[in-house]
Amino acid sequence: MMTIMPGRIHFRLLIAMVTTALVAAACGGGESSGGADRPAPNARADGPGVVTGRISFEGEPPVRTPVRMSADPNCTPSEAQALSETTIVGPDGGLQNVFIHVKDGLGDRVYETPTAPVVLDQEGCRYEPHVFGVFVGQPVEIHNSDPTLHNVHAIPKANDEFNFGQQPKTPAVTRTFDEPEIGVSFRCDVHGWMRAYANIVTHPFFAVTKEDGTFEIKGLPPGTYTIEAWHERLGTQTQQVTISESAPAVTAGFSFKPAA
Repeated sequence: MMTIMPGRIHFRLLIAMVTTALVAAACGGGESSGGADRPAPNARADGPGVVTGRISFEGEPPVRTPVRMSADPNCTPSEAQALSETTIVGPDGGLQNVFIHVKDGLGDRVYETPTAPVVLDQEGCRYEPHVFGVFVGQPVEIHNSDPTLHNVHAIPKANDEFNFGQQPKTPAVTRTFDEPEIGVSFRCDVHGWMRAYANIVTHPFFAVTKEDGTFEIKGLPPGTYTIEAWHERLGTQTQQVTISESAPAVTAGFSFKPAA
Protein backbone atom coordinates (compact mmCIF):
# COMPACT_ATOMS: atom_id res chain seq x y z
CA MET A 1 0.00 0.00 0.00
CA MET A 2 1.41 3.39 -1.02
CA THR A 3 1.89 5.96 1.71
CA ILE A 4 1.16 9.68 0.93
CA MET A 5 3.19 12.12 2.91
CA PRO A 6 1.42 15.03 4.64
CA GLY A 7 3.31 17.58 2.54
CA ARG A 8 1.97 16.01 -0.67
CA ILE A 9 -1.62 16.16 0.70
CA HIS A 10 -1.29 19.89 1.37
CA PHE A 11 0.11 20.45 -2.11
CA ARG A 12 -2.72 18.52 -3.78
CA LEU A 13 -5.36 20.47 -1.77
CA LEU A 14 -3.77 23.74 -2.86
CA ILE A 15 -3.84 22.71 -6.54
CA ALA A 16 -7.53 21.69 -6.22
CA MET A 17 -8.51 25.03 -4.64
CA VAL A 18 -6.73 27.07 -7.32
CA THR A 19 -8.32 25.01 -10.10
CA THR A 20 -11.82 25.48 -8.62
CA ALA A 21 -11.33 29.25 -8.40
CA LEU A 22 -10.14 29.47 -12.01
CA VAL A 23 -13.12 27.46 -13.27
CA ALA A 24 -15.57 29.62 -11.32
CA ALA A 25 -14.03 32.80 -12.73
CA ALA A 26 -14.13 31.46 -16.28
CA CYS A 27 -17.84 30.55 -15.89
CA GLY A 28 -18.77 33.93 -14.50
CA GLY A 29 -19.46 32.63 -11.01
CA GLY A 30 -19.50 34.79 -7.92
CA GLU A 31 -21.41 37.93 -6.94
CA SER A 32 -18.85 40.31 -8.41
CA SER A 33 -19.24 39.05 -11.96
CA GLY A 34 -21.74 40.74 -14.23
CA GLY A 35 -22.56 41.43 -17.81
CA ALA A 36 -22.62 44.78 -19.55
CA ASP A 37 -26.38 44.40 -20.09
CA ARG A 38 -27.13 44.80 -16.39
CA PRO A 39 -28.66 48.19 -15.39
CA ALA A 40 -26.25 50.62 -13.80
CA PRO A 41 -27.35 51.23 -10.22
CA ASN A 42 -27.88 54.68 -8.76
CA ALA A 43 -27.84 56.56 -12.07
CA ARG A 44 -28.00 60.33 -11.75
CA ALA A 45 -30.29 62.83 -13.42
CA ASP A 46 -27.33 64.71 -14.89
CA GLY A 47 -28.00 64.42 -18.63
CA PRO A 48 -28.14 67.47 -20.90
CA GLY A 49 -31.86 67.19 -21.67
CA VAL A 50 -34.42 69.76 -20.53
CA VAL A 51 -38.12 69.46 -21.36
CA THR A 52 -40.19 72.58 -20.76
CA GLY A 53 -43.77 73.29 -21.67
CA ARG A 54 -47.19 74.51 -20.74
CA ILE A 55 -50.49 72.75 -20.20
CA SER A 56 -53.50 74.74 -21.34
CA PHE A 57 -57.25 74.39 -20.93
CA GLU A 58 -59.35 74.66 -24.07
CA GLY A 59 -62.62 76.54 -23.88
CA GLU A 60 -64.43 78.27 -21.05
CA PRO A 61 -62.78 77.36 -17.75
CA PRO A 62 -65.02 75.84 -15.09
CA VAL A 63 -65.99 78.01 -12.15
CA ARG A 64 -64.35 76.98 -8.90
CA THR A 65 -67.23 76.34 -6.55
CA PRO A 66 -67.09 77.06 -2.79
CA VAL A 67 -66.45 74.07 -0.54
CA ARG A 68 -68.86 73.97 2.37
CA MET A 69 -66.81 73.34 5.50
CA SER A 70 -69.26 74.73 8.06
CA ALA A 71 -69.96 71.26 9.46
CA ASP A 72 -66.60 71.48 11.26
CA PRO A 73 -65.98 74.87 12.95
CA ASN A 74 -62.29 73.97 13.25
CA CYS A 75 -61.87 74.14 9.46
CA THR A 76 -60.70 77.69 8.78
CA PRO A 77 -59.15 77.94 5.31
CA SER A 78 -58.55 81.20 3.52
CA GLU A 79 -61.09 82.36 0.94
CA ALA A 80 -58.98 81.01 -1.94
CA GLN A 81 -58.40 77.70 -0.18
CA ALA A 82 -62.13 77.17 0.35
CA LEU A 83 -62.72 76.70 -3.39
CA SER A 84 -62.80 73.39 -5.26
CA GLU A 85 -59.42 72.14 -6.48
CA THR A 86 -60.55 69.66 -9.12
CA THR A 87 -59.84 71.88 -12.14
CA ILE A 88 -57.87 75.09 -11.59
CA VAL A 89 -57.36 77.26 -14.68
CA GLY A 90 -55.28 80.43 -14.55
CA PRO A 91 -56.20 83.78 -16.11
CA ASP A 92 -54.27 82.96 -19.31
CA GLY A 93 -55.68 79.44 -19.63
CA GLY A 94 -52.86 77.54 -17.93
CA LEU A 95 -53.95 74.33 -16.18
CA GLN A 96 -52.60 73.78 -12.68
CA ASN A 97 -51.92 70.48 -10.88
CA VAL A 98 -51.17 68.37 -13.95
CA PHE A 99 -48.61 65.64 -13.27
CA ILE A 100 -46.01 65.37 -16.07
CA HIS A 101 -43.63 62.42 -16.21
CA VAL A 102 -41.49 60.29 -18.51
CA LYS A 103 -43.65 57.24 -19.15
CA ASP A 104 -41.30 55.37 -21.48
CA GLY A 105 -37.80 55.57 -22.98
CA LEU A 106 -35.46 55.23 -20.00
CA GLY A 107 -34.79 51.55 -20.70
CA ASP A 108 -33.12 49.68 -17.85
CA ARG A 109 -31.65 52.70 -16.07
CA VAL A 110 -32.00 52.47 -12.30
CA TYR A 111 -32.20 55.60 -10.16
CA GLU A 112 -31.45 55.90 -6.49
CA THR A 113 -34.46 56.31 -4.21
CA PRO A 114 -34.32 59.57 -2.23
CA THR A 115 -34.21 59.18 1.53
CA ALA A 116 -35.69 62.62 2.26
CA PRO A 117 -39.46 62.33 2.74
CA VAL A 118 -42.16 63.96 0.67
CA VAL A 119 -44.32 65.96 3.08
CA LEU A 120 -48.12 65.80 2.79
CA ASP A 121 -49.82 68.19 5.21
CA GLN A 122 -53.43 68.72 6.25
CA GLU A 123 -54.03 72.41 6.82
CA GLY A 124 -57.21 74.43 6.51
CA CYS A 125 -58.99 71.09 6.03
CA ARG A 126 -57.15 70.63 2.74
CA TYR A 127 -54.30 68.40 1.63
CA GLU A 128 -51.16 70.26 0.65
CA PRO A 129 -49.88 69.63 -1.96
CA HIS A 130 -52.94 68.59 -3.93
CA VAL A 131 -50.86 66.66 -6.49
CA PHE A 132 -47.35 65.31 -5.89
CA GLY A 133 -44.78 62.81 -7.13
CA VAL A 134 -42.84 60.32 -5.01
CA PHE A 135 -40.38 57.48 -5.69
CA VAL A 136 -41.18 53.85 -5.04
CA GLY A 137 -39.92 53.26 -1.49
CA GLN A 138 -39.51 56.95 -0.65
CA PRO A 139 -41.16 58.01 2.63
CA VAL A 140 -44.35 60.05 2.50
CA GLU A 141 -44.51 62.00 5.76
CA ILE A 142 -48.12 62.86 6.61
CA HIS A 143 -48.80 65.75 9.01
CA ASN A 144 -51.95 67.15 10.60
CA SER A 145 -51.52 70.89 11.19
CA ASP A 146 -55.25 71.41 11.83
CA PRO A 147 -56.95 71.66 15.24
CA THR A 148 -59.28 68.84 14.27
CA LEU A 149 -59.28 65.08 13.66
CA HIS A 150 -58.53 63.87 10.13
CA ASN A 151 -58.70 60.45 8.55
CA VAL A 152 -56.04 59.65 5.95
CA HIS A 153 -57.33 57.11 3.44
CA ALA A 154 -55.16 56.19 0.44
CA ILE A 155 -56.92 54.14 -2.25
CA PRO A 156 -54.39 52.70 -4.72
CA LYS A 157 -54.84 49.86 -7.20
CA ALA A 158 -51.31 48.45 -7.50
CA ASN A 159 -50.21 49.23 -3.94
CA ASP A 160 -51.58 48.42 -0.50
CA GLU A 161 -54.45 50.56 0.76
CA PHE A 162 -54.06 52.31 4.10
CA ASN A 163 -56.50 54.15 6.33
CA PHE A 164 -55.79 55.75 9.70
CA GLY A 165 -57.04 58.52 11.97
CA GLN A 166 -54.73 61.40 12.86
CA GLN A 167 -55.39 63.61 15.84
CA PRO A 168 -54.41 67.30 15.76
CA LYS A 169 -50.78 68.27 16.33
CA THR A 170 -49.68 64.65 16.77
CA PRO A 171 -46.42 63.26 15.33
CA ALA A 172 -46.27 62.71 11.58
CA VAL A 173 -47.13 59.28 10.17
CA THR A 174 -44.87 57.81 7.46
CA ARG A 175 -45.99 55.50 4.68
CA THR A 176 -44.32 54.16 1.51
CA PHE A 177 -45.48 52.68 -1.78
CA ASP A 178 -43.96 49.53 -3.30
CA GLU A 179 -45.09 49.77 -6.94
CA PRO A 180 -45.22 52.50 -9.60
CA GLU A 181 -48.72 53.93 -9.94
CA ILE A 182 -50.19 57.16 -11.30
CA GLY A 183 -53.07 59.00 -9.65
CA VAL A 184 -53.37 57.34 -6.22
CA SER A 185 -56.25 59.06 -4.44
CA PHE A 186 -55.96 60.32 -0.88
CA ARG A 187 -59.14 61.35 0.89
CA CYS A 188 -60.36 62.18 4.38
CA ASP A 189 -63.36 60.14 5.47
CA VAL A 190 -64.19 62.81 8.08
CA HIS A 191 -64.14 65.72 5.63
CA GLY A 192 -65.40 64.37 2.32
CA TRP A 193 -64.16 67.26 0.18
CA MET A 194 -60.48 66.66 0.99
CA ARG A 195 -58.54 65.09 -1.88
CA ALA A 196 -54.91 64.67 -2.88
CA TYR A 197 -53.20 62.53 -5.53
CA ALA A 198 -49.88 60.72 -5.27
CA ASN A 199 -47.95 59.65 -8.35
CA ILE A 200 -45.42 56.88 -7.65
CA VAL A 201 -42.48 56.65 -10.05
CA THR A 202 -39.01 55.05 -10.35
CA HIS A 203 -37.05 58.03 -11.69
CA PRO A 204 -36.68 61.77 -11.06
CA PHE A 205 -38.09 62.98 -14.39
CA PHE A 206 -41.43 64.42 -13.36
CA ALA A 207 -43.07 67.73 -12.50
CA VAL A 208 -46.39 69.25 -11.45
CA THR A 209 -47.66 72.24 -13.39
CA LYS A 210 -47.60 75.62 -11.66
CA GLU A 211 -50.42 78.16 -11.45
CA ASP A 212 -49.73 79.29 -15.02
CA GLY A 213 -49.63 75.70 -16.35
CA THR A 214 -45.88 75.61 -16.96
CA PHE A 215 -43.47 72.81 -16.07
CA GLU A 216 -39.81 71.82 -16.43
CA ILE A 217 -38.08 68.43 -16.37
CA LYS A 218 -34.27 68.50 -16.25
CA GLY A 219 -31.37 66.05 -16.45
CA LEU A 220 -32.57 63.65 -19.16
CA PRO A 221 -29.92 61.70 -21.08
CA PRO A 222 -30.07 61.70 -24.90
CA GLY A 223 -32.87 59.54 -26.24
CA THR A 224 -36.50 59.46 -27.38
CA TYR A 225 -39.11 59.56 -24.64
CA THR A 226 -42.85 59.35 -24.19
CA ILE A 227 -44.04 62.18 -21.95
CA GLU A 228 -47.39 61.72 -20.21
CA ALA A 229 -49.60 64.44 -18.74
CA TRP A 230 -52.15 63.29 -16.14
CA HIS A 231 -55.06 65.27 -14.68
CA GLU A 232 -57.45 63.99 -12.03
CA ARG A 233 -60.59 64.94 -13.98
CA LEU A 234 -59.47 65.44 -17.58
CA GLY A 235 -57.52 62.20 -18.11
CA THR A 236 -54.13 61.67 -19.78
CA GLN A 237 -52.31 62.70 -22.93
CA THR A 238 -48.93 61.62 -24.32
CA GLN A 239 -46.39 62.84 -26.85
CA GLN A 240 -42.85 61.94 -27.88
CA VAL A 241 -39.78 64.11 -27.52
CA THR A 242 -36.19 63.49 -28.59
CA ILE A 243 -33.15 64.70 -26.66
CA SER A 244 -29.77 64.85 -28.37
CA GLU A 245 -26.37 66.28 -27.51
CA SER A 246 -26.79 68.88 -30.25
CA ALA A 247 -30.41 69.72 -29.32
CA PRO A 248 -30.83 69.06 -25.60
CA ALA A 249 -33.69 71.53 -24.96
CA VAL A 250 -37.16 70.62 -26.23
CA THR A 251 -40.67 71.90 -25.69
CA ALA A 252 -43.79 69.85 -25.04
CA GLY A 253 -47.28 71.31 -24.91
CA PHE A 254 -50.63 69.76 -24.05
CA SER A 255 -54.16 71.09 -24.36
CA PHE A 256 -57.03 69.60 -22.34
CA LYS A 257 -60.69 69.96 -23.14
CA PRO A 258 -63.55 70.03 -20.64
CA ALA A 259 -64.62 66.63 -19.36
CA ALA A 260 -67.62 65.18 -21.16
